[in-house]
Amino acid sequence: MADIVRISKYLSLILRHNPGKIGLTLDENGWADVEELIQLTNQSGRYLTRPLLERVVAENDKKRYAFSEDGRRIRASQGHSLPVDLDLPPSDPPELLYHGTASQFVDSIRAGGLHSGSRQHVHLSLDVATATRVGERHGKPVILTVRALEMAADGYSFFLSANGVWLTEHVPVEFLDFPEK
Repeated sequence: MADIVRISKYLSLILRHNPGKIGLTLDENGWADVEELIQLTNQSGRYLTRPLLERVVAENDKKRYAFSEDGRRIRASQGHSLPVDLDLPPSDPPELLYHGTASQFVDSIRAGGLHSGSRQHVHLSLDVATATRVGERHGKPVILTVRALEMAADGYSFFLSANGVWLTEHVPVEFLDFPEK
């Protein structure tokens, strides 16, 4: 299991942030050739095989990675700091979505809303439990409620990634509900 986690973190680095680290090139939609990824990974001193890669994709609890329909390409489902077009159609969001953050970021969010930071999109969750797990990664979690349907009615676009994470470019503060202090 430790190998699966280690490889998943490595794939996150390569497929979301720095494919050039091993000389890999992603296409405009973030896809990488599977055989090239395996070859370049092994040349860089790490061990990767097709069955191991398939296991990482299948067992990743967040479904961070997806194979193309023909199985020849792989990409991260979301979370890129690189400019990629995931080619996701706009989707009608549910009435409410949730964003997990850490308490130290709340004042900044109150002042300017949610921004994507180094990533391409703000990531939103369908449920409080998932948002809580996200917020816990950075400190004491705070769960913000996003009035997504209201945002969409005002012209903001939402996209649903392959792994169920809702994406949008920015959430203005007027569409955020903060928990009571």
